[in-house]
Amino acid sequence: QLLEAKASLSLAQTQHALQLRQAKAQINNMVPKKQFEQLQTSLREEQCRAQRLQENLQQQAEQACRQLARTQEEHERLLQRAVEQAEGLQRDLRSAEALLADRAARLKDTQAQLSRNKQLIKDLREENRGFAMALQEAELKQMSTKKKNEVLEEQALALKELIGKITPASLS
Repeated sequence: QLLEAKASLSLAQTQHALQLRQAKAQINNMVPKKQFEQLQTSLREEQCRAQRLQENLQQQAEQACRQLARTQEEHERLLQRAVEQAEGLQRDLRSAEALLADRAARLKDTQAQLSRNKQLIKDLREENRGFAMALQEAELKQMSTKKKNEVLEEQALALKELIGKITPASLS
């Protein structure tokens, strides 16, 4: 039993020595308390800073979302204005096209009237030529008639003189 106890004791001492070496190795691998506290403080500061950065990031994200919403609303207003302007321009274009069609129809009518007027002028010129020729003939006849009248007047005057000479002689 003693031998067993000695063996047990020896085994326990060996295990204890082994555990002691392991504990020393762990202690050597461990960080000193002061350094551990510094690291903990540093960790807390970093966590606080990370928390603030996360809050800032969250605020920036919210601001970006609000700005994006405002920008989107502005774009929608601009798009609505552009659509309204386009519709107005389309109305103006349709109105201008109708006006242009009306003016084209009037121009066509005016051209037809002008063509008729040109034909009338041409016809009138022809008629005027005829009248001018007739007038010229009438003037020639008038001149001829005037000459004949002058000759007749001269003959009547001569005849009167002759009668004036013959009449007193026949009365006597």
